[in-house]
Amino acid sequence: MIKLGSPMAMFSSTIALSLLMFLVIQDQRHAWPFSRHHSLGASQTAQTHGPRPDVSRKDAAARAPIEVPEQQMEALGVRFEPVQVQPIDDPVRAVATVVADESRISHVHARIAGWVEELYVSTTGQAVRAGQPLAAIFSQELYSSQQEYLAALRRADSGPASAVLEAARTRLELLGVSRAQIERLEQTRQAQRLVTITAPRSGIVLNRGVSAGTSVDPSTVLVTLADLSYVWVIAEVAEGEAAQVRPGSVASVSFPMTQAEPFSAKVEFIYPTLTERTRTVRVRLSLNNKTGALRPGMYGSAEFKVAAREALTVARDAVVDTGTSQHVFVHTADNIIEPRTVKIGARLSDRIEVTQGLSTGDHVVTAGVFLIDSESRLRASGATGHAGHGGEAQVERADTQANNNMPAHEH
Repeated sequence: MIKLGSPMAMFSSTIALSLLMFLVIQDQRHAWPFSRHHSLGASQTAQTHGPRPDVSRKDAAARAPIEVPEQQMEALGVRFEPVQVQPIDDPVRAVATVVADESRISHVHARIAGWVEELYVSTTGQAVRAGQPLAAIFSQELYSSQQEYLAALRRADSGPASAVLEAARTRLELLGVSRAQIERLEQTRQAQRLVTITAPRSGIVLNRGVSAGTSVDPSTVLVTLADLSYVWVIAEVAEGEAAQVRPGSVASVSFPMTQAEPFSAKVEFIYPTLTERTRTVRVRLSLNNKTGALRPGMYGSAEFKVAAREALTVARDAVVDTGTSQHVFVHTADNIIEPRTVKIGARLSDRIEVTQGLSTGDHVVTAGVFLIDSESRLRASGATGHAGHGGEAQVERADTQANNNMPAHEH
């Protein structure tokens, strides 16, 4: 028998107290051994806790018409404006970049396999003239072809010209030997150990693909040349404004870094694809660059003139854009303010074109839109509006202030 106050009794009471605390904690956590929290069926759970509200089905964009007395609208600073018909002729603006004209780029190749023994173009960016030597290449195949042509030429000197001579000459031309080099070969009667590769056009060296001693074949790009006397300008037009730009449209292109007057150019080509990263359409123009002021990679701006057209417009502040839809608040003759879904078009500096939803003569809210939108959403949700949160007292106070023509801080 355990006596009260003995160490054994104290130890037993401590264990009982710990067990009781453990059971309380497990009950709050709905954990073992209280399986009653887990054995409830779906119907019992619904009866105990009630159905969970489906927040996803709640239409946060729903709005309801509201009635606001004229004096209260004046006190709250609500202003209206009639829908206007005005000409839209704002130019389309876009970022412009200078690039090399693709039709004026040349890739220089050798038609023979061999080794580059002399390279006359040492740096990228070097200017060259048409016909200027670029590299000297040794090719065993070309050297043997020259020897065959000289042998056929000697045989032709002692007799009538044969088909062998003509075939040997054609072979040299196919290997890239120019007519001037063939004529020099006929005069000197000595095979040239090196063949010279010349520039096909005047321009700037964009890329040098070889160095002295490099082994080359017909697939090797020796030098890439670009004629920059004419350049392309690529303008990135926003996706929503691309329909206003057409081939032949006149554009004013300016490059501040050149400190020159804006250039005038016509649209030559509109690319059929959309740039996914910037959501823009590329538009190509061509500019004269005889002075060399425009350099590939230079940034500027382009303004495209568009034909003027009549359109319904409202102030930018009048449109409430939820991201999925746009709407305005229309003021009717009986002081009812009703939300109306609209479709918008061009965005101007301070106005927005409305393509659907409004007509001439409608009056839309332009000041106090946030307050009207908030009240309309509360009414649509079934609440009593701002009056249920003390708004009625505020409106009455504003109405009294308007009647007495006294500022709010004097009350």
